[in-house]
Amino acid sequence: MSNHKPIFIFEPLFPTSDILKEIKICLDKGWTGLGFKTIEFEEKWKKYTNLPNAHFVSSCTAALHLAVHVLKKFYKWEDEDEIITTPFTFVSSNHVILYENLKPVFADIDQYLCLDPISVEKKITKKTKAVMFVGIAGNTGQIKQISKICKERNLKLILDAAHMTGTKIRKNNRILHVGSEADVSAFGFHSVKNLPTADSGMLCFKNKKLDQYSRKLSWLGIDKTTFKRKTNKKYNWEYDINEIGFKYHGNSIMASMAIVGLKYIDKNNEKRNKMSNLYKKLLQNIPEVKTICIHPYCVLSSRHLFQIRVAAKKRNKLIQFLNAKKIFPGVHYKDNTCYKPYRYAYGSCPSSLKASKEIISLPLHLKLNSKKIKYVTDSIKKYFCI
Repeated sequence: MSNHKPIFIFEPLFPTSDILKEIKICLDKGWTGLGFKTIEFEEKWKKYTNLPNAHFVSSCTAALHLAVHVLKKFYKWEDEDEIITTPFTFVSSNHVILYENLKPVFADIDQYLCLDPISVEKKITKKTKAVMFVGIAGNTGQIKQISKICKERNLKLILDAAHMTGTKIRKNNRILHVGSEADVSAFGFHSVKNLPTADSGMLCFKNKKLDQYSRKLSWLGIDKTTFKRKTNKKYNWEYDINEIGFKYHGNSIMASMAIVGLKYIDKNNEKRNKMSNLYKKLLQNIPEVKTICIHPYCVLSSRHLFQIRVAAKKRNKLIQFLNAKKIFPGVHYKDNTCYKPYRYAYGSCPSSLKASKEIISLPLHLKLNSKKIKYVTDSIKKYFCI
């Protein structure tokens, strides 16, 4: 494959004709903003996930910030109260804690690259109010045990499910979409996610009052959306504001893309799992390469990423070797305590720090085929002279 096109870690595949038909409905109606399609997608999302509430917003980061902000307000948390979180994540997970003048307290990760329940328990103090669990790559890790700890210690569980659209678990002999374990879940529909739009997210509170409160705050604190004020061909300009909110609401163009993507999500995730299984098979005889296992609680991972671990001293050299062969993997993620805002906790989570120096995310997207995957794995074998 010496003349092959570059193989990138992400390459979105959109059902373009279906999306354009859905968007045309918005354009013909003359309504592209909040309401109309956002409401339709929220209802379809609730039906798909069986979660009681769904609030479509502008990004997963917006959803996470709203989650922390609403919990702090509703339960009267104080500045400098603590949320136990992971350093092994995209920085937005922890930025939103700082946005609310709360303190991220870092617990270490396990072999699934998710929060380790033993480490979490050790980090609980009188100031702990919640745990932020991140389902890296679509893996549930030990979320069941984390949920149990939160219930026993009266802590709120926030699930960063940016990677988890389509992840299924087994609960009470039923196969369910992930999210029911948490007090609030935030899903991501960024352009490279499994259900891609340009960017948007979904906020799913278990508590209906918190869902309703978050809706008002996501539209600048305005008590009625423009869509609700435009009824029966009349426009009621009057509204009220009781507190300051954010401009975090979703729009009908992004919702149209998500409505179409939702039709394909299970089929596409099956493809991602087949590709991941092929990667595992082709890499299994390379001693220097370790793959990340999926926790048994996770019946079906969304497989947003396929990650491997290699010795830290060889990781960057392997990436450079692959780049020379037009293969462009990624790294998810650099331990957040390496960044200035979180450096106060540097070295407190040795498993996370070690993983962040060893991890590589191999290309995984719907435009890949078995030939390209074999080319990637053959290149890895060449690097290790196998």
